[in-house]
Amino acid sequence: MQSPFPTLFKTAAAAASILIMNACSPASEDNAGQPEPQTGDGDSNAIAKAGFGETKAGEATEIYTLTNKNGLVAKVTTYGATLVELHLPDKDGNLVDVINGFDNVAGYEGDGNQYFGCTTGRVCNRIAKGKFTLDGEEYTLATNNEPNHLHGGGDKALSKQVWKAEPSAEAQAVTFSLTSPDGEEGYPGNLSMKVTYTLTDENELRIDYEATTDKATPVNLTNHAYFNLGGAGSGTILSHELTLNADNYTATDDTLIPTGKIEPVADTALDFRKAHVIGERIPDKEAKETADCETSTLGYDHNFVVNGEAGTMRLAARLKDPASGRVMEIHTDQPGIQFYSGNFLMEQEGKGGKKYPFRGALCLETQHFPDSVNHEDFPSTILKPGDTYSTTTVHRFSAE
Repeated sequence: MQSPFPTLFKTAAAAASILIMNACSPASEDNAGQPEPQTGDGDSNAIAKAGFGETKAGEATEIYTLTNKNGLVAKVTTYGATLVELHLPDKDGNLVDVINGFDNVAGYEGDGNQYFGCTTGRVCNRIAKGKFTLDGEEYTLATNNEPNHLHGGGDKALSKQVWKAEPSAEAQAVTFSLTSPDGEEGYPGNLSMKVTYTLTDENELRIDYEATTDKATPVNLTNHAYFNLGGAGSGTILSHELTLNADNYTATDDTLIPTGKIEPVADTALDFRKAHVIGERIPDKEAKETADCETSTLGYDHNFVVNGEAGTMRLAARLKDPASGRVMEIHTDQPGIQFYSGNFLMEQEGKGGKKYPFRGALCLETQHFPDSVNHEDFPSTILKPGDTYSTTTVHRFSAE
């Protein structure tokens, strides 16, 4: 029977942290110091702030703690507007952290960080050969995933910048803001962005994105959290059961750039319209590490076309770990969702010294289609002056 985490979790979860980003794990507190209440002084549900360390450039970073009435806890950091930890109960009420991450900002600046939990952009996913033409002008971007541009580029990608945080006085929410100047990472326009994480009393993590520009520019923002509902660092996600509300996917070439064709998932290993165990049909099924893979995707790394009307909230994905009973549903207004099966994870050391093995976590990234800026038939990613980019994704948690 499905449980939305009833009252029995309240006390334990409030202390141990149950939903999102428990950056006050012992390793984090040693680094960050004592949390400071930011709103509702004297209220056990106050949003707290703590230090998360200094970047290599000497910028201070912070981490914020959100709690809901059921004891769920969410923590997010100003570095990359990143989700750091997510603690969820299993069917017996046992809490565990289910996402990959690091204990402090130094980890996120290290070689082991593969976009863990960050806000990705200005344009997430790939742009072919790092080039696009807009209003008659050609723009050249970093090709940081040869031969293509990936997740916003280099050192000034959104995932590598320190955002400004504003905790809400009325809800368990934090809004991160950042302005990317004209020409940064090769993109046109001064792009002003806000990303708001909200922890609701319905056991949902809601992420709202907003952006405006003073010059036409492509925008495609997402969150890049790596999930293992059995617990981060506990093994692989190959036994997880995945359902995707998608009849079609965007076919790609060998560099994972869409060909422009929308293909049906029927009679392929990409058909998750009914729940399937991920490891049953995964490409390169016998691979034990990235080097063993022979397919271009190295496993699953595909954009699925979410059924229903883009711009309206609808179910995109459902993930379940049968052993623990933990369930996550993802609802979004975006046209696509990228399913990535952690094919480059390499036993890097994360929070609390845990290792993240090959296929030890997966990403479900809501988005516009990859390389949309170079495909007129795809839903447009172009934001124009006077318009507002606005999109929402909701992660809903339960156990059964």
